[in-house]
Amino acid sequence: MRYRYIVLCVVAVCLAQGVSAQRDTRQQILNELKGYVDSIKVLRHQLDSINRLNDSLRKETVDGRYYRLFAPTTFYHSGANKALSLNPNSGDEVTDAVDAAMMNVYLNRPDLVKNTESQLQKTGSVREDVNQEVKQDVELVDQTAPLPDEPEAVPVGIVVTKPNFWSFKGDGFLQFLQNYVTGNWYKGGESNYSAVGAVTLELNYNDKDKYLFENKLEMKLGFQTSRSDSVHKFKTNNDVLRLTSKLGMQASKKWYYSLQLLAYTQFAKGLKVNDEFVYSDFFSPFDLNIGLGMEYKVSALKGKLTGTLNFLPLAYNLRYVGRRSLFDANGMNGKHTMHEFGAQFTGDVKWQIVDQIAWKSRLYAYTSYKRALVEWENMIEFKVTKYISANLFLYPRFDDSSVRDDEHGYWQFMEYSSLGLSYTF
Repeated sequence: MRYRYIVLCVVAVCLAQGVSAQRDTRQQILNELKGYVDSIKVLRHQLDSINRLNDSLRKETVDGRYYRLFAPTTFYHSGANKALSLNPNSGDEVTDAVDAAMMNVYLNRPDLVKNTESQLQKTGSVREDVNQEVKQDVELVDQTAPLPDEPEAVPVGIVVTKPNFWSFKGDGFLQFLQNYVTGNWYKGGESNYSAVGAVTLELNYNDKDKYLFENKLEMKLGFQTSRSDSVHKFKTNNDVLRLTSKLGMQASKKWYYSLQLLAYTQFAKGLKVNDEFVYSDFFSPFDLNIGLGMEYKVSALKGKLTGTLNFLPLAYNLRYVGRRSLFDANGMNGKHTMHEFGAQFTGDVKWQIVDQIAWKSRLYAYTSYKRALVEWENMIEFKVTKYISANLFLYPRFDDSSVRDDEHGYWQFMEYSSLGLSYTF
């Protein structure tokens, strides 16, 4: 009987421990379930917070009064208007503080200000559709075939040549004129022969960015004969030796700061019919002019009118006359050299009227505030063939330093027309 009670006690103890273990397991499951529910509530709260923030941003509920402090620095009118007003406070502390901060930037760091309120107004307001949700319309297509294999690239040798900023060009012509009349021609006149040749060479430097260096050498010489001239077999009727050099630095698209050198004289003696007096000679006179100013590049009529205009308000002129007999005719005051300061203008343009007709014009004006010199050379070229052309040359000139003529005053004029060979290279 004693053992029976002992067994019953052991069985009761085991049953009690089993019930206690079941209770502990149930409590543990309940705790884990409660933690899981709490984590879901926290996650739901976070999602709700994000949604509320997105809704506030989408509805533009953010305070925009601070926008000017974080946007690119712009000059707004409100701050300046308040600074100049008798009552600078608007009643809005945030707006007044932002205006004061912006004025501090305007006064102490104006280099940071890149835009103005007027520029923003011209640009326009923000588009109304910027806050609309963008939905991508994705269209599914069939899988494309793989690209074909490309052959391996064959190495290619690259040759880089150094740019040549120098250019050389020129043109020339040799033309003749012959006139014959009999001794009993009812209108009179006399037979004569004349010829004129000219060569123009140009050597220019242009780096296509900033600097120009242009050089032009013009050489022209013409002779004529006359039966009535018993003193000279022939004499010059056209004589020019002229060098023009210009150094330019680009100031804008068509304007250049310019330094120009102009030197000119003649080849041979200048004579008149039945007159042994020499009116001009090599280096009698010789003029050297250096001017500083601005040059304008002409390009008009769809590129048919091209050239340059030089405005030189500061110019120095040196004149040299070797023959003493020509001192008075050139205003030398008994000396071989004369120095002058003045202003100068040079215009050199070409108008290609049609393919066969071109007009070249050069206008030169110089004044020393004591004398004035104006030369206007005009040559109209008629292209007959590639190597044959006809020229019409018109040359009015004004020089008040020369001896005044009773009929023409200080004005002089020369004209000729010719036909002959021409070549451009």
